[in-house]
Amino acid sequence: MIDLRSDTVTRPTQAMRAAMAAAEVGDDVYGEDPTVAALEERVAGLFGHQAALFTPTGSMANVLAVSALVPPGKEVLCEARAHIARAELGAHGAIGGVTMRTWSHPRGQLDLAAVSDLFAPDLGHYFVPTAAISVENTHNFAGGAVLPLEDLRALRSFTGQRGAAVHLDGARIWNAHVATGTPLEEYGAVSDVLAVCLSKGLGAPVGSLLVGPRDLVAEARVRRKRMGGGMRQVGILAAAGLYALEHHVARLAEDHAHARVLAEACGVDPATVDTNIVTFDRPDAAGFVARAREEGVLIGAVGAGTVRLVTHLDVSRDDAQTAAKTLAGL
Repeated sequence: MIDLRSDTVTRPTQAMRAAMAAAEVGDDVYGEDPTVAALEERVAGLFGHQAALFTPTGSMANVLAVSALVPPGKEVLCEARAHIARAELGAHGAIGGVTMRTWSHPRGQLDLAAVSDLFAPDLGHYFVPTAAISVENTHNFAGGAVLPLEDLRALRSFTGQRGAAVHLDGARIWNAHVATGTPLEEYGAVSDVLAVCLSKGLGAPVGSLLVGPRDLVAEARVRRKRMGGGMRQVGILAAAGLYALEHHVARLAEDHAHARVLAEACGVDPATVDTNIVTFDRPDAAGFVARAREEGVLIGAVGAGTVRLVTHLDVSRDDAQTAAKTLAGL
């Protein structure tokens, strides 16, 4: 089977497994795991921030990040199909007491005019004030779309003038970095806190990091423990992340090229595919997915009439071409 359901399905390479087996470890709840410390320091430095916190999942990193910026009873604004709004099971309200309002954009982009209209200052009683704006780069359910750096800088200026914060859901920020050549520090500079993932395009088996100011990360470490996210000899997993950062970032360009091969076969203009995700409309998405499975290609439906394909480390050029031919014939 050629698995295009998500870039989360990758398996560790043999070299990554060797790095994991050789990892020096300690008890991370006591702050004594040297491999975790090295990963956190490395990622914080890449984005020009003071500190980072290793978490088991991207959803936990996002919940910790948003709750660090948005107190209970205040709101975060985001695009309507953002992962924090659609795919985290309401965790921000259920756990953080955070409310949420959204703007809509067909490509998942930042609409600063809409943000300005939605933004609610703190007027005291009755109204819910806006504490943060969240942006997702790349935007998963908008087909892996990249948010332009100029728009993110404009948002940073807007929030700075209004005393609000910026959360960047950078689960696939590595893809945006490779697709545009934008230095990671530039993405760090336009956000108060980021959540970045190792277990998608980079191919690690598990793990994300919250990145931000030292005091915010220290507070998030306490909340992580409260949520059951304190981990012990987790350097075995952190080693996979360090290996991925060394060996799997530049190769993301291959995934982007493979996605464009699939896009053309499915009637999508390859020029509109920014990174490794292709989405397109099919009236009976579930039926299309079922037919593809019968022909040896695993894909996913992300709506009643929307299909998603995701390329990754375990999909070769030959796999992409075979899948493209199969899907074109369905």
